[in-house]
Amino acid sequence: MIGRPMPAPVRAAYRDEMRAARTATEPQARWRHLERAHIISQPWSWPHTANHIAMFALAVRQRDRREAFGQVVRIIVAAPGSALGRYPEGNTGRARVSLTQPMPVPADLAALLRAA
Repeated sequence: MIGRPMPAPVRAAYRDEMRAARTATEPQARWRHLERAHIISQPWSWPHTANHIAMFALAVRQRDRREAFGQVVRIIVAAPGSALGRYPEGNTGRARVSLTQPMPVPADLAALLRAA
């Protein structure tokens, strides 16, 4: 969504997921919220990149080298991919998933993004 700001309801949902990721006490919950934030953010360059930076930081805290390296690659390609509209819809953004693998979008997020 080149040049188009993130609509307020989408921005609120993105921020809610990012906040939930920061405050969750269980690592699996943190990743789940970051994955949802990733799906929401894909069409917008800066939020998409910021999400991968948060994923990188969590991977480093968890000493997960494979995930951290995968996030470095994703940080590099996130903004251009979003700006060009070339991102795999629904992809959770994790290193264990191919960079180009489209995935089903959860129904609540699909409705949110459709309304945007």
